Amino acid sequence: MTRQGQEPVLKEKMLHLLILAVWCPASQAASLVNTTGAMDEEGVCHCSVALPDNTFPADRLEILEISNKDLSISVQNEITKIQSYKATLTGYLQKLTNLTRRVEVMEMGGISYTELDFELLKLEIKEMETLVVKLRESFDGSNTLIDALYVEVHNISVMVSQLESYDKNNVLAVRREIAALRKKLEDCQKNQESPVSPPINYGTCSHGGIVNISKPFVVQLNWLGFPYKFGGWGKDSYSGANQDMHWVAPLNTDGRMMNTLRFYPTYDNLLLYKGATEKVLTRTLAYNNYDYSNCGQGGGIIMFNNSLIYNCYNTRDICKLNVDTNGVERKTLTDATFNNRFSYASSIWQDIDLASDEDGLWVIYSTEQNSGNIVISKVNPLTLTVEKTWQTSQYKPGATNAFMVCGVLYATRTLSTRKEEIFYMYDTKTNQEGQISIILDKMMENVQSLTYNPNDHKLYMYNDGYLVTYTLAFKSLPNPA
Repeated sequence: MTRQGQEPVLKEKMLHLLILAVWCPASQAASLVNTTGAMDEEGVCHCSVALPDNTFPADRLEILEISNKDLSISVQNEITKIQSYKATLTGYLQKLTNLTRRVEVMEMGGISYTELDFELLKLEIKEMETLVVKLRESFDGSNTLIDALYVEVHNISVMVSQLESYDKNNVLAVRREIAALRKKLEDCQKNQESPVSPPINYGTCSHGGIVNISKPFVVQLNWLGFPYKFGGWGKDSYSGANQDMHWVAPLNTDGRMMNTLRFYPTYDNLLLYKGATEKVLTRTLAYNNYDYSNCGQGGGIIMFNNSLIYNCYNTRDICKLNVDTNGVERKTLTDATFNNRFSYASSIWQDIDLASDEDGLWVIYSTEQNSGNIVISKVNPLTLTVEKTWQTSQYKPGATNAFMVCGVLYATRTLSTRKEEIFYMYDTKTNQEGQISIILDKMMENVQSLTYNPNDHKLYMYNDGYLVTYTLAFKSLPNPA
């Protein structure tokens, strides 16, 4: 090739070198490109270019990115764990503070403590010890806060153990001895011949008054349901009357009007809500008008000698509904307050409360002349006229309800949502009144009606819509010499 023919080739090679030099940074051009050249005898220029082997490590970069991602996830998980431990630790620190206070109070003798208290304390301390151990294991190095917490929990545990040991040597030991002694006494009583209980004479007053009362027995919820909280129920309290029939008379939801009632022929029918005879006391008049004169007012209802006797609606009258004929007789109770003037504390609209016992029919009410205190009147069951009246010093709204047993008035009051107390009595035979204390357990909070039946010595309570019974126990009279 002539010199002229070689020049284009040489120029092309030099152009490639120039491009490479321009592409690479100036600082790296020398290290990337190594060129040599020489001209032969014929004048032909020979050039050689040596490029270094600096291939970019893409595979290593990918591995590095994956490792970085895994490390980020791991770090985030550890941060989450630490946050969770921190929240749990805060909660247990509060628990520990409370435990410390409890132990301090126990040390000072501020409260009595039992084996159950110690078991609960030890259980809570054990939980905290377990958590502290887990926290210590989760950290590679030492942590001052966790170490201090562990020491504090351990000290509390030792303190509780010491207190428990001290108590076992004293209080609990004495309690166990008392329990063992009580058990011996009970066994001794069981080994003695059980005395024969005297026969119960229903309908008579051969006893010394109420001495105790049974636990409540819930028979049923009234058939209209829970919203009908006010009303009355029971059996015929006339001596020797049919005791199979049960009557239930819920008031309207306003707690005032008695309009609908049912008579169940047997106890089983009452339990199953079946076979009942329903009576409606409202009378329909022309042009969609209604007569409420035969309706009742309040829960002071009693069934006596096949008649339902109650306070007539919106009056001071006493109504007597004949169950067989549906005829209604009425008689005005002179001077009696009505329309919620002096009702019971837990039962509105019950100003006039009918009652019955071994001696017959009674009415419990108040008058303005007696300043709202309870007045007791003996009523003739045939004519509804008042035969005799007694005035007491017990304020009627201060009692939750009242009933009569053998001519003695017993009044109740509320102690709590689950306790009622028979606290007052007035004997119409002796004109003596006084304070007593017989506790009744309640299923619900309010007593809306309370009546006594001498045929079975039971109280019938309408308790926030539930039908409940109690059995009375009477004091035995001494045997005559």
